[in-house]
Amino acid sequence: MKGLPSCKPNIGLGAREYACMSLAANKAAGAICAVVRSTNILLLGAVLTFSPLPAQSFELFGLKVFGGSEEVSEAVPDPTPYEAALSTSSGSEDLTAELKGASLLMQQQDKPPSGEAGLIARALSDRERLIAKLYSDGRYGGTVDISLAGIPLESALERANLPDARPVKVSILIDPGPIFTFGKVSVSSRGYDLSSDATFWGLSPGDPAGSGKILSAEKRMVSMLRGRGYPKASIAERQITADHATNTLDVALIADAGQQARFGTVSVSGTDVTDPDFVIQQAMLPQGRVYSPEDLARARKRLNELGIFSSIRLVEGDIEGPDGTMPVTIEVSERKRHVIGAGASWSSTEGFGVESYWRRRNLFGRGELLSVEGSVGRLGNESLTDLEYSARIAFEKPGVFGPLTSFSTSLEARQENPDAYKSRTLTFDAYLNREFSEQLKGRAGAEVFYADEEDAFGEDEYLLVGLPAGLTFDNRDNKLNPSKGVFAALFAEPAYDTLNANAMGFVKGTVSSYYALDKSKRFILAGKATAGSIFAPSVESVPASRRYIAGGGGSIRGYAYRNVGPRVDGEVVGGRSLIELSGEVRIRVTETIGVVGFVDAGNAYENSFPDFSEGLKVGVGAGLRYFTPIGPLRIDAAIPLDPGNDDPDFALYVGLSQAF
Repeated sequence: MKGLPSCKPNIGLGAREYACMSLAANKAAGAICAVVRSTNILLLGAVLTFSPLPAQSFELFGLKVFGGSEEVSEAVPDPTPYEAALSTSSGSEDLTAELKGASLLMQQQDKPPSGEAGLIARALSDRERLIAKLYSDGRYGGTVDISLAGIPLESALERANLPDARPVKVSILIDPGPIFTFGKVSVSSRGYDLSSDATFWGLSPGDPAGSGKILSAEKRMVSMLRGRGYPKASIAERQITADHATNTLDVALIADAGQQARFGTVSVSGTDVTDPDFVIQQAMLPQGRVYSPEDLARARKRLNELGIFSSIRLVEGDIEGPDGTMPVTIEVSERKRHVIGAGASWSSTEGFGVESYWRRRNLFGRGELLSVEGSVGRLGNESLTDLEYSARIAFEKPGVFGPLTSFSTSLEARQENPDAYKSRTLTFDAYLNREFSEQLKGRAGAEVFYADEEDAFGEDEYLLVGLPAGLTFDNRDNKLNPSKGVFAALFAEPAYDTLNANAMGFVKGTVSSYYALDKSKRFILAGKATAGSIFAPSVESVPASRRYIAGGGGSIRGYAYRNVGPRVDGEVVGGRSLIELSGEVRIRVTETIGVVGFVDAGNAYENSFPDFSEGLKVGVGAGLRYFTPIGPLRIDAAIPLDPGNDDPDFALYVGLSQAF
């Protein structure tokens, strides 16, 4: 919805005059992809995705990571330098600072416009912006006077040129005038009864009459009508009258609901490889049902989660017929089908690591994804036979039994070599995934797991056949930097070791919760609890890589990775039960910088239920957060309060997003 056109106040004579407003908004978005693992000393990592994009620079903490030291910009023909000064008659430093921040002439002095015409055009635009700023503060009697080289802006428009002196002296004089308050307020609608209570719409008589409140009320009126099934709702009449004798603003708003609509036929445009019927199926727009913006938002979200479209637009057609049928066109643009990525990492204890992947999107035209991934770790720290490595091939197919289900399968070979054990495994799994609601998802499947392992118990082989299943609930407001909500996950798997004739069962659950202490969400409490049990004849009967061992960045910060748990002859062997607790106080100092204080505690135990024969291991620490558009970059330092063998005196962790 467009705002009112802006105009200069106090135009004309008389006690009552019309006032008008403008609203401008700019949006920008960016993305960067990073993968970081945490270790007990220090690890930095990044993933680069290769695609045919022009080279750009990326700035982090004021340093350019990629790109040249200078920005490349097109040369401005006939640049006209100028020096601008802004002053107000109000005497308010805060108001003056706000107006300077809104002024293009003030903010872009280092970017000279093209010629004198360009300078005049910038001045005209600036006057509109400054008037809009005054209106947003409820000041409808103010004046904005701009002069160029001592010549008033209106006169400069009539002249052929400005004096030759450079830089041009630009003067901006502002008389903000008084703050107006709402006087008479009238709100009504046609075709659907909306509340006529001015207070309900935020337009209470006697309150400061900022223009933003009026625009917000109009937006709410239209949004409410659209939510009731009227997609063509609009503001039919808008009467805003400023009384300069009483410094009040009278407002009359009339909304027109239009005709109620029902979803009609759904069509698709822009597809090349993708099957249009598949797009319609995944969108799940309910044909014949009363129009709802929420249904459109959910359809866009489902299509976006497929990962095969770079842009998605749902275009509403004209309402047709007595039943109000409205067709919808889904306009999409397909992403590149091939993705290649590579990454590197380093740790003072783990050595170097490299990883890469190749992905083929939309394999058969119905959203399928084929991935081939590989990684090698501990380079430089181990012999070639003792390196850590993994190779994995995975396939995902959405919409296998309707739009809310998907199928996934993978085959992975892995060698792990932490201090506690050495494990070579081969895993094949297949899952059927189901979305029960936007917050609740589940999956169930089958798994075959082979392991050849060596630890303090000796060397053994395992071949597990299992039926894994899991549920996740997630209503967090932000996945990477939550301030409220709950995340909960439950995993269970009955399994049978066919080589050693042992039955066993795995159960693990985790819950995280977040609470903001203030409305601005600068102070946030975060907590996490994890517990797990393995039901098996003994610890030795469970593969070492499947036993519970605590410690490390995703567990108890400050302790060595997988170094907390039951021991045999001084060597960690792991246990059949686990408990982990974490608490954080997150403080946002500025818009880009935050600090965190945290406490982690936990341990693993020999029995299937924690007997607390050993106390909880506790780590404490603090961290720094740098907030980016894709989530906070975190740096945590932790100290173990009860270090054991091979635990460090302190630990540093680097990652993308909050710790949990």
